[in-house]
Amino acid sequence: MLAFYDGLKRNCEAVSRRGFLVAGAAGLGGLTLAELLRAEEAAGVAGSHKAIVNIHLDGGPPQMDMFDLKPQAPVEVRGEFSPIASALPGFAVCELMPQLAGMAEKFVFIRSLVGAAGRHDAFQCQSGFEHKNMQSLGGRPAMGCVLTKLLSSPSDPAPPFVDLMLGRPLVRNSARPGFLGPAYQPFRPDIGKMFPRELEEKMIGELAALGDHHTSELKLIAGLSAERLDDRATLLRGLDRIRRKIDHTGMMDALDRFHQQAAGILLSGRFADAMDLSQEDARTLARYTPQVSFDGEGHATSEGPLSARKLLLTRRLIEAGVRCVSVSFSDFDTHSSNFPRMRRMLPIVDHALTTFVADLEERGMLDDVSIVVWGEFGRTPKINPKGGRDHWPRVGPAILAGGGMRTGQLIGATDRTASTAVSRPVHYKDIFATLYKNLGIDASLTTILDPTGRPQYLLDEGEPLAEVA
Repeated sequence: MLAFYDGLKRNCEAVSRRGFLVAGAAGLGGLTLAELLRAEEAAGVAGSHKAIVNIHLDGGPPQMDMFDLKPQAPVEVRGEFSPIASALPGFAVCELMPQLAGMAEKFVFIRSLVGAAGRHDAFQCQSGFEHKNMQSLGGRPAMGCVLTKLLSSPSDPAPPFVDLMLGRPLVRNSARPGFLGPAYQPFRPDIGKMFPRELEEKMIGELAALGDHHTSELKLIAGLSAERLDDRATLLRGLDRIRRKIDHTGMMDALDRFHQQAAGILLSGRFADAMDLSQEDARTLARYTPQVSFDGEGHATSEGPLSARKLLLTRRLIEAGVRCVSVSFSDFDTHSSNFPRMRRMLPIVDHALTTFVADLEERGMLDDVSIVVWGEFGRTPKINPKGGRDHWPRVGPAILAGGGMRTGQLIGATDRTASTAVSRPVHYKDIFATLYKNLGIDASLTTILDPTGRPQYLLDEGEPLAEVA
């Protein structure tokens, strides 16, 4: 069952997209959501292309070094950075993020993110759930995989969900389809050469164990033309029909769907063009490249200034028709040398995020694109002997932007050491409920079937943030 949030009431000659309230399996002639959306478009009532951008600060961002600074706290808590005034009266951010300070009215700052599972990957930030939820059936799917199930068709020229995450989220397959199965996995292009990110030693073996098919190839095999690919696809479909007759698991249908979409993506060229930053205007490339000088040494896993262009790539993918993009920035796992590492990474994130939001707004896309910035947990208030901050699942930071949300506000507060939420706790699932709502989907009423045929709600708890409505 799929439930839509109601919108403006119109007469039957001009029904809005949000006027469709509930589409069940037997309702509206048995249409799937993808078919419903295409029917709306044909009728001239389709809305604009809405999308989700999920930005993961890999390792867990330090709340008290970003926008929850505690200048009156003891020195072993407050650290080395000073607060600077922002465009929001009475609200300060870290001195390393001056552009965010100047554009604060375009963002929602959440200082009271709670409910972290404490696991060192991005899965909860991709799904809202802990990894063990429904693990016996394959686990919960990432939001992008859910949107693939609800919003996509094998004939789409671009995949609905693209995972651009590097480092830990890539190695640990954070954006996984769970019980939905392989047909709904993200399209995962290998961007390691575009944006190098050195892996921690123990992760090199983890990635190798995943095999050669962990990323998606963006070009045809040498000697395989589009015509030959189409002939081979026709042959495979014929063979698959025979095999499908004796397959009672549904896996063949899933793989056939995935192969159809992969072939369509390769043949259209639209997605490959979006991935090619050399086609972008030189001035735009320069705009997405922060001019920063680093004070102090960067960690081996830290990314450089060019990593800001990941969000330019994200914008191009959304323009090509992608519904959900996940991106990561490293290195926020600061068990040691927290302050020199933040001196490197925070200016990059500051520039990338504000440039991305400004670019989307100039192109008339910002109200359609919902952005969330967060990590798997916060960092410890007390600085350890190595000059670092350790894992702190009790509370963390998050930032929202775009999506038609009411921005220019601060939600929640922590105590004097930024160690616990003292007002308006916000759970990961509340954020996901908000993101789904921005797409017009009521996650508390919408279900997808698990492998046993039982309907599962997209979220089992969590409410959209009333403050941003």
